[in-house]
Amino acid sequence: PSRVPVPRLFTDGLLWALAMRFAIEQINNSSWLLPGVTLGYDMCDTCFEPLVALQPSLLFLTRNGTRAIGVLCDYSEYQPRVTAVIGPHKSDLCLLTAKLFSSFLIPQVSYGASSEALGNAELYPSFYRTVPSDKNLVEAVVLLLNHFGWNWVATVASDDEYGRGAQALFLSTASTNNICIAFEGLIPTDPAEPEAGKQLDNTINLINSTKVNVVVLFAHSLPAQALLERSLALGLPKKVWVGSEAWLLSDIATSTPGVQSVGTVLGFVMRTGTVPGFQEFVAELFSSVAQEEFCQRSRELSGLGSAEELDTHCRQCANVTLGDIWPMLGVTPTQPVHVAVYSVAHALHRALGCTPKGCPKTAIRSWQLLHFMNTLPFEVNGQSFRFDQSHGTNTGYRLILWAWRDGTVTYQPVGDYDQSLYVRASQIQFHTADKKEPTSECFRRCQPGQFRRIKGFNLCCYDCTDCPENTWSSTDRTSCSPCPQHQWAPARSTRCLDRAERFLSWAEPLALCLLTLTGTAAALSCGAALLFLRHLQSPLVQLAGGARSLFALLCLLLQSLGCCLLLGRPSAALCPLQQPCHALCLNGCLSSLLPKALEVTLVTEFPRRAPRLLRWVTHGRAWLLVAASILTQVLLCWCHLHLGPDYLVADYESLPSEVLLVCGTRSWAAFALLHGYNSCLAFLCFLCTFMVQTPGRRYNVARGITFATFIYFIVWIFFVAIFATLRTVLRAVTQIGTILATTLGILGSYFVPKCYILVFRPDLNTGDYCQSLSEEQPEED
Repeated sequence: PSRVPVPRLFTDGLLWALAMRFAIEQINNSSWLLPGVTLGYDMCDTCFEPLVALQPSLLFLTRNGTRAIGVLCDYSEYQPRVTAVIGPHKSDLCLLTAKLFSSFLIPQVSYGASSEALGNAELYPSFYRTVPSDKNLVEAVVLLLNHFGWNWVATVASDDEYGRGAQALFLSTASTNNICIAFEGLIPTDPAEPEAGKQLDNTINLINSTKVNVVVLFAHSLPAQALLERSLALGLPKKVWVGSEAWLLSDIATSTPGVQSVGTVLGFVMRTGTVPGFQEFVAELFSSVAQEEFCQRSRELSGLGSAEELDTHCRQCANVTLGDIWPMLGVTPTQPVHVAVYSVAHALHRALGCTPKGCPKTAIRSWQLLHFMNTLPFEVNGQSFRFDQSHGTNTGYRLILWAWRDGTVTYQPVGDYDQSLYVRASQIQFHTADKKEPTSECFRRCQPGQFRRIKGFNLCCYDCTDCPENTWSSTDRTSCSPCPQHQWAPARSTRCLDRAERFLSWAEPLALCLLTLTGTAAALSCGAALLFLRHLQSPLVQLAGGARSLFALLCLLLQSLGCCLLLGRPSAALCPLQQPCHALCLNGCLSSLLPKALEVTLVTEFPRRAPRLLRWVTHGRAWLLVAASILTQVLLCWCHLHLGPDYLVADYESLPSEVLLVCGTRSWAAFALLHGYNSCLAFLCFLCTFMVQTPGRRYNVARGITFATFIYFIVWIFFVAIFATLRTVLRAVTQIGTILATTLGILGSYFVPKCYILVFRPDLNTGDYCQSLSEEQPEED
């Protein structure tokens, strides 16, 4: 009859048992590790079932020589049946047994439990393992995904302690590494369950709906095989399957019909060495099994009573041949089992204080071994091992690829992981047409200067959007960083740039135009002054005010030249001087016109009192009035400087890429006080002259003052309205324009007509035509 093949799970368990026995026999035959001490053992099959694993665990806890477990407050003197426990292999079994053994502080060393929960030394103080934890595996998987740019993946795990724990670690690690999870799901550990098929179909359909090209699978061999089989049956497109040792090296998964069509299978397996002499030991053992003497001796040593009590007879062992075991010797990792046994032996060596001559015959409690297992390294076959703070050993991983040749799979090493990942990408042939890695991303990697904007309802899907002005982004980020105040950035910028200073520069075309007008006003003032000086004693110049007119023209000249204070880069010292200089110069001009305006109104409106009052506004005493007015303005300038002078403002908001340097108004009350006095002078001059009637045969000096002050008011109404709202370089332009308009308005309305008469109509420059009103005979009231 045809022979039934031996299940892979059974062969793995048998190899681990043989590795334990091999290590124990090596130690017992060693002359240096435990000389004079013989290790005994009870070996039980857990069948990967919690209840089955619990039975021998309770037996191990019984007091030595009895079948009872002592319930004590202090177990320091308690001597259990065993000194240490090796195994079991699965994480969910270890989570159950580790709590029992930790209560008695019995060292337990697992050769396959990788759950991160078991790394809690406070909950499981006596648990150790000779394999890396799932945390190291997850870190390696995340680095692999990042290496190929896969940021849109699905993850599936078996519904057991290993799968749930590894998946939870993967989800938390992936979220911090810009990897988005399109789907996460659990599959049943037993494919024979009634609802298992439906659950597997739903999982595959959901994976297909996400359009991912990469699936990360944390499961043992049976659920992994069931998932791959159903994916082939439902026609799931080829994917990249990233797995772990729990199913990658299992012939259960590789024997699935048509599994070559599932796509590309990559994953990490522990980087373990070989155990020298183990293959020869297995071959010799199987050659001895056929001999009756061996079987008889084996039954005697195994303790028939205990076997009956726990029902641990191996019913399938008779069906196992060397041919079943031999192919698995190069695949099943046995070094962790070997190291686990040796870790306990080395701890016993140190606890007993063994020397090459022998070990003292002293009783050793289980808890006494923990100190030596925690602190000291040990050596196995020339390789040094040490348990870390979480009581584990991290020997690193190998990245392997399922490579198919003639229907047979080979596990091709294509990379290594030990704190960092190295991938030999050229050796990996993917399932794509060009044999290159497929893309699996919901969003493309954003370019520098862009940020990720969430698209739709899935938080892992993004559009790449350019960073707006004054923000920047140098890497693939979810937002743009604002630039500091003194810097700026154009759209889609990767860094901030220093702002350029913006002010009314001397070289700007607008400034050159204003300088031209300034020169024109200054030239007109100088020309009028020279012309008045030449005809100073003429009737027309005397009618206009004589020397006071020269002083007024000098003030207009200074006012024109004062526009230069508003050009160029403003400074903290220059800003407070701008308004006072303008106010003083304008006050000097208006103060010079005031005596003539008062003279006109006294003669025309108060003829009877004019003779007594005219002496205060004519001749030398008029200069006192001018001086008093200028002194008043000086006092107001002093108040302005103390109450709220203009100050330098660095405006970072008005312009996108430049810092605007302007002279800001600190106090509008001080500004009004400073310029209000000049407005009062102008208003007084206007009131005194606008109703004055002069005979047609005489020169009307009052009209010049009326129009000059009227132009002043019009200019200043527009100036105040515009100046209060502007925050650009046009603020300085407005002030310069106001000064020039006022200057040219006074020149054009008051001085230019007189210059025209002096140059082109000298015949009108006579005493008759230019007679002063004060020299006329006052009329009766």
